[in-house]
Amino acid sequence: MQATDSLASSLGILNGTRNPLAQVPGPQTFPTRCRQCSSRKSGFFCDLGHAALGEYQSISTPLSLPENGILFCEGQKACSVWVICEGRLKLTRSSRHGKTLLVRIARAGDALGLSAALSNMPYEVTAQAIEPVQLRTIDRNDFLDFIRRYGEGSMRAAESISREYRAVMSDAYRLALSTSIAGRVAHLLLEFARESKTLDQPQPEIHMALKHEELAFKLGSTRESVTRVLNELKRGGVLSVKGTRMVLLNKNALERLL
Repeated sequence: MQATDSLASSLGILNGTRNPLAQVPGPQTFPTRCRQCSSRKSGFFCDLGHAALGEYQSISTPLSLPENGILFCEGQKACSVWVICEGRLKLTRSSRHGKTLLVRIARAGDALGLSAALSNMPYEVTAQAIEPVQLRTIDRNDFLDFIRRYGEGSMRAAESISREYRAVMSDAYRLALSTSIAGRVAHLLLEFARESKTLDQPQPEIHMALKHEELAFKLGSTRESVTRVLNELKRGGVLSVKGTRMVLLNKNALERLL
């Protein structure tokens, strides 16, 4: 396995240069053997049969990333594929004028850099941890060889790309069909509740690690507008906020805003 390339990519070293935003990986704090990992769940990339899982483990290297650490940057050569074991990262893209778009939040089970690796193109986004993250990194050539030889691996890759497609479609729906910023905020809060698997509860809970400015980037709005809507929802008894914990007190009221 070419672990050197993977670690070099994670440190931001590319063609002899170092990405000044990149963070040195933190100490390993989770199991090196996938079969003993408590984070392994059905539907995750590591949800493989005995032979495929053994190969997946042998070609991948455990990696820990601290909060705010940069995993890779937009425009970097796609040297590796990264599979999230625990934690979340925000995927952003910037314009030449300095504007930043929050593309999506990546979570446990997602494979990052997959489309770039498959197409042999640079990474399309920058991936930054919004909390401590645990991953496995796989050299691009090793990954491509793995999915050629194991149908299960190919299926997991297809499922990961499908999730990315659904996320893009959800964003397009939110921006195109929500007639107001309040509707966009409501749609996003309900989407976060669905992703946290609390939407079916009477009062869904969300761990909101994004700042208002980052929410605005995702909603195609301004920080001031997002803050105003959230304050109105709090005053109206629709939403409760305490630190990063949000509780949707009146789910029906949010649904009426869509």
